[in-house]
Amino acid sequence: MTATAEKLDIDHLRQWIGKTEAVSDVVTAQLVKGLRATLFLDIGSPKTGDAAPFTTHWCLAPPVYPASQLSEDGHPKRGGFLPPVPLPRRMWAGGEIEFIDPLRVGDEVTRSSTIGDINIKSGSTGTLCFVAVNHTISTPRGVAIKERHDIVYREATTGPQTAPKAPPTPPAAQHVEKHMADTVLLFRYSALTFNGHRIHYDRDYVTKVEGYPGLVFHGPMQAALLVEFAAKLNGGKAPATFAYRGLQPLFEGSEFTVNANKTAAGLELWTANSKGEPTMKGTATL
Repeated sequence: MTATAEKLDIDHLRQWIGKTEAVSDVVTAQLVKGLRATLFLDIGSPKTGDAAPFTTHWCLAPPVYPASQLSEDGHPKRGGFLPPVPLPRRMWAGGEIEFIDPLRVGDEVTRSSTIGDINIKSGSTGTLCFVAVNHTISTPRGVAIKERHDIVYREATTGPQTAPKAPPTPPAAQHVEKHMADTVLLFRYSALTFNGHRIHYDRDYVTKVEGYPGLVFHGPMQAALLVEFAAKLNGGKAPATFAYRGLQPLFEGSEFTVNANKTAAGLELWTANSKGEPTMKGTATL
């Protein structure tokens, strides 16, 4: 265990449980066009009242800080609403979403957030700290989305990342879409979400500092593609609930797939790299 991990004071961090914040933003036609294009949807000509992509809320009211308040990795410095976890690597681990009412162009949207839980675990890369954040997304019509977002913090590693054990090979997919994980796609999603995390666009940083073999595909973009695929297979309607978890990184430069199989309750979904190994899995109830 590193010196940083040894200093991790769970009792201090858990004082952040129950901390709340609320932020607001507006769903614009331009945002909807950009997100539709990025998620391989028909761009169309969105106008006031038109439904937005189902994970548009991930693009709304992102944290905005001056450059002087950013860490080396491009994320804001620790503290504030999120607990000051002293582990240097932060990733989007997974979560669960309940879709109640679509967001629409012109909506003023408020996101009310609460730190739900903080836990420490041990993994193959060392100490891990999981922070669960509960969100309620509301419009003037009422609650539109309820969500639990899981963030994981981990220790820094030196040298190349050790490849994780590949997840079990999934069954043959009944429904498949193929796309290319190229740098333009990564740029577009980072821009839409105002995500400064350098693992998505700075190849020198991600390979020389974090030890990955290439730029890392966004976890939420994989989840967004899975949600839209579930909706496509559900007559255009969002799933009632969608739970998802990252399994291993997906890297730039190769073809990836979005996959689904029907189940008694809905759909099992997953993204997979060019080797067919799953990188994120999800379960949708319809």
